Amino acid sequence: MDYTGGSAEAEHLCVLVHGLWGNPNHMVSIAKSLRSQYPADKLYLLLAKRNSGSFTYDGIERGGERVCSEIEEELRLIKARGGNITKLSIVGYSLGGLVARYAVGLLYAKGILDRLECMNFTTFATPHLGVRTPLRGWHNHIWNVLGARTLSASGQQLFTIDKFRNTGQPLLAVLADPNSIFMSGLRKFRRHTLYSNIVNDRSAVYYTTCISKTDPYTNLDETSVAYLPGYEDVILDPNTPVRPRPKPSRQASFASVSAAGVTWLRRIPFLLTVAVLVPVGILFFLVNSFIQNFRSSQRIRLHEKGLAGVSIGDYRGFPLWINEIRTEMEQAYEALNNAQDQAYLANETDEDDDKPGSEGDENGADGDCDTMDEASRKLLAHERRMSVPAQPTLALAPYQFRMVQSLDSLGWRKYPVWIHQDRHSHAAMIVRWEKKTFAEGKVVLRHWLNEEFIVY
Repeated sequence: MDYTGGSAEAEHLCVLVHGLWGNPNHMVSIAKSLRSQYPADKLYLLLAKRNSGSFTYDGIERGGERVCSEIEEELRLIKARGGNITKLSIVGYSLGGLVARYAVGLLYAKGILDRLECMNFTTFATPHLGVRTPLRGWHNHIWNVLGARTLSASGQQLFTIDKFRNTGQPLLAVLADPNSIFMSGLRKFRRHTLYSNIVNDRSAVYYTTCISKTDPYTNLDETSVAYLPGYEDVILDPNTPVRPRPKPSRQASFASVSAAGVTWLRRIPFLLTVAVLVPVGILFFLVNSFIQNFRSSQRIRLHEKGLAGVSIGDYRGFPLWINEIRTEMEQAYEALNNAQDQAYLANETDEDDDKPGSEGDENGADGDCDTMDEASRKLLAHERRMSVPAQPTLALAPYQFRMVQSLDSLGWRKYPVWIHQDRHSHAAMIVRWEKKTFAEGKVVLRHWLNEEFIVY
């Protein structure tokens, strides 16, 4: 693969980290795009490979340790060949963005980032706030609880039901703590960029991939969007992405309803196919999840004993605080995850606020307000006051609101993406494989290369 690696003259190393169920081939389009613009003597490319396939079940911290180990080994190899890397960029896709954030913390703690100029940290469709669906009411949390247990350690961390080491907090909350090694490492990068799908991302929805408390794209029929010049119909203008759409006339409304009816009729064969195949896929997913959870627990035991090729002693001694082709499993998971609907914090003027138990629901996965500390109760009360009907605040957990505040302090350059031609926008965004309907993803990559990625 001539688009990977680089020559001894290259001073800039760019690391690409794939996502859940993934492998280095998922990052090929990104790698080829980079290589088409920057030759081997300008940019050295490393496609992380030790978390391939079911190894992504093993937890974000173990994935981060593996990636950190790969980066260190590559730097030593380049130096042994007479090269000298002085600049570092990291690109994470989906879960890979979280794994990359963990690896950055380890690189920072080991002093490696002090020897490098940190250039770009970019994520594509990464669930920075986890994949817990913002819901209210205990009956709505079945998927948030059960879904987490289908993906071993990574699932518990993505759904934020874990308690990371001795912190008493979810790993993702620790990753976003302002005083952690992970945030300190991220601050060293000159540019932080993220791309987030506004629709049809059934693996990681907009609010988490864009680090947002609101979702202005829940009803696009009532919204007009503004695109970036030169990237029309794909990338929205991050400064003024949406505005209310004027109400149509009665004649236009009738025409819209008629067109919608025709469209619905055309989708009947597709819906019937889904009705038959999705249950089969879900059954396969659940059976395979049981098998992969068992295998993952075995790998985790080996990893923790230092018998899996990574010396964990090199990565566990630091204090955390500082003054494959799309598989049936993925399709089934997305079908289950996409069945959940987001809920919002009730505004103070909402009549439901006067009903018993309405306030407790707002804490989502954490339980009712009786179990919250005073700071969390005040935070939720503040977020409820700030919620407005035009763009209501999602019913996030208190720690997720704190994550938003902390991560936003990095000054992310956020780009909403609207993939129209393929319903699998999670894969289309990075052109995970060559497919005609993934062409809009090439627009995303072109924008990133032309407008965001800095080499010098």
